Amino acid sequence: MTAFQPLHLPNGTVIPNRIAKAAMEENLADASQGPSAELLRLYQAWAEGGAGLLITGNVMVDRRAMTGPGGVVLEDERQLDKFREWARISRAQGGQVWMQINHPGRQMQANLGQQTVAPSAVALELGGLSKMFPVPKALDDAEIQTLIQRYARTAQLAEQAGFTGVQIHAAHGYLLSQFLSPLSNKRTDRWGGPLENRARFLLEVVKAVRAVVAPSFCVAVKLNSADFQRGGFDAADAKQVVQLLNELAVDLVELSGGSYEAPAMQGDARDGRTLAREAYFLEFAGEIAAVASMPVMVTGGIRRLPVVEQVLASGVAMAGIATALAINPALPKHWQAGQLSSAELPPIRWKNKAFASLAYMAVVKYQLRQLSLGKHTHAGVSPLRALLLEQLKSARRTRHYKRLMAAG
Repeated sequence: MTAFQPLHLPNGTVIPNRIAKAAMEENLADASQGPSAELLRLYQAWAEGGAGLLITGNVMVDRRAMTGPGGVVLEDERQLDKFREWARISRAQGGQVWMQINHPGRQMQANLGQQTVAPSAVALELGGLSKMFPVPKALDDAEIQTLIQRYARTAQLAEQAGFTGVQIHAAHGYLLSQFLSPLSNKRTDRWGGPLENRARFLLEVVKAVRAVVAPSFCVAVKLNSADFQRGGFDAADAKQVVQLLNELAVDLVELSGGSYEAPAMQGDARDGRTLAREAYFLEFAGEIAAVASMPVMVTGGIRRLPVVEQVLASGVAMAGIATALAINPALPKHWQAGQLSSAELPPIRWKNKAFASLAYMAVVKYQLRQLSLGKHTHAGVSPLRALLLEQLKSARRTRHYKRLMAAG
């Protein structure tokens, strides 16, 4: 199997090659929380770069629940024409484009001024940064049912806009991932306790989404291979959740890992495990792919074609690439032309791991902004400069978001 063979999904969809642009948080919404001209320019660069599948950065299912200010929201038809243009540009070169749909749960900063919700009233543990995130309110049964319908509505609108699928985000410590983890889900009702109950919210979201979209529209799930926290969601849990998803019409499962508390998606585990330098989660993916009835994709640290080939040789169907495509969006095209190009960011060796993690994300967002403006990327940008620029932009976006919410 090579990187440039097509992938046939269970619903009949064909992805032209085995390389996906995995989701990254862009924070490039326009003033009304729709896709901006800059965001469209960014996706044009990726579409022209040769990846067979583009998965968007998270699109929020509720404007009151944001992973950060400047995020895109799709909860009604008011801005659907902008989303149609986003889908058109992303599909112009023949690839697939899936909208990642998400709710942050407790991973929403306090300064956004909204009530955070979660399976249980368990706060994030981030050391000195913990105060940035409030103690969340535990969702009641009726609120959970409403949220299930929100995911379904956003998926339905994504199909109307011309996206070819959605990816339901159940990884990286966001709301669905919080339900899966015994560290954040302390419930004793049908939504908590044994894994079958903790997975119920995810399964009900998948069923609700599939019920309102066409069979030809792809429904995928992003899942942690593990949380990389002692006592948290682990690889055995992930394997069991995939077996539960086997019973539903899921077209692909993407495996990643980590959360705000343990950002393993940046190569940093908090449970003592050493992660591989590239393809962080591949050791788990092979085992999980062996029990999955749908194709499995692995994302995390991949930046070279030989590593993509290693991923595919392990029985995994697709390689997801994020940061490397933020630096060089044309990597797939270069690889297909026989160029063994690579792209990576210098490691950030700060003693304060939480600030190093924020700086890493800021450096990635710096590259995304450069591409969105039609400029060259700069992998060697100072992490401190990138972090300060991101903090200033975030403060501006936060003020705008609060004014928007106050205006109703």
